[in-house]
Amino acid sequence: MASSVTKNVVDLFSGVGGLSVGAARAGFTVRGAVDTDTEAINAHGRNFPHTIHLQTDVSELTGQSLRLSLGLNNGDLTGIIGGPPCQGFSYIGRNDKNDARNNLFPAFFRIVSEALPRFYLAENVPGIMNDKYSRIRAKAFSYIEDNYIILPPIIVVASDYGAPTTRTRVLFFGYLKDEMEPLTMGSFKAPPDVETVCVQDAFRGLPIKIKPSWQKEEQSWRIVHVHGNGHYASRLHGHIPHRVGDPYALECLRNESRASGFLGTVHSKAVAERYAATKCGKYDKISRSYRLDPKGFCPTLRAGTGTDHGSFQAVRPLHPTETRVITPREAARLQGFPDWFQFSPTKWHSFRQIGSSVSPILAERILSVIRKALGN
Repeated sequence: MASSVTKNVVDLFSGVGGLSVGAARAGFTVRGAVDTDTEAINAHGRNFPHTIHLQTDVSELTGQSLRLSLGLNNGDLTGIIGGPPCQGFSYIGRNDKNDARNNLFPAFFRIVSEALPRFYLAENVPGIMNDKYSRIRAKAFSYIEDNYIILPPIIVVASDYGAPTTRTRVLFFGYLKDEMEPLTMGSFKAPPDVETVCVQDAFRGLPIKIKPSWQKEEQSWRIVHVHGNGHYASRLHGHIPHRVGDPYALECLRNESRASGFLGTVHSKAVAERYAATKCGKYDKISRSYRLDPKGFCPTLRAGTGTDHGSFQAVRPLHPTETRVITPREAARLQGFPDWFQFSPTKWHSFRQIGSSVSPILAERILSVIRKALGN
């Protein structure tokens, strides 16, 4: 049974685990992770081998069944974190108020009301604040308004917190009264001394020349290095939480400075010529691929759609200097994942997992504030 002093959290709609990395680095134990996607939950399992993984529909869970599955008693669950599906709310997507996935947002708060963790933290796209989703938000908050101090929605931009991407999200946070030091929206403001990390900072130490023939996972392991000693750089190879990480990936990085994810992409001559003509900070007119500005930030990486919605591949940014789209490992660096973190061995799944994730850099900053307020 879990110790009463262990700060256990469960990650609902965990995906590959961007929030989980931030939680673990902030001092929490990621007791459980829940997701329906086989590839995502398997990848999460590689990185969190001591976490209990539930491949199930969150809407079919109850607070009691969740605690039982995790082997937790009442009071042993410190927090519930997660990112309910955002596709129906996204301005980039269809922004469809009738998307069935929208109902999973209230489901998150229903489970919070039943499991009664000391705090909750949910993440979504800014589009959820649209007036046409007011009923969905009202339904969600109705589950918890009697028990929790509910902070107003908090808009965060990842680059403000030291990640090399402008990914913008809205956070929903609340806590049980008298269970932690009082927090306000101001508690989550980015520290004034946050370093600025741009694309060229994120790519330093990565191989530039990627062969299109590198199509298999075993071909994707390449030598990587870290340059700099700031917050972002220190987390590429260091700050590995206790009992977190795939043992093989950690060993490869520690002993051989090798990391996976350098998968090549075959471009036709015509496409390559268009890409070569696309300047930094501009879009290719046909594919809409954005040429990354080495001194700028990466725009929000898109995830594409799953098999249940057509299996459309997301548009990938172009490398700042090379005539190609970025690799999964380059995307991971832009999102703020450490080099030891493992994704699906296929490009389609790995880009979906990275594009669906919260930046671990942002997640650690936010969850560290919460962890500190909980005290000992």
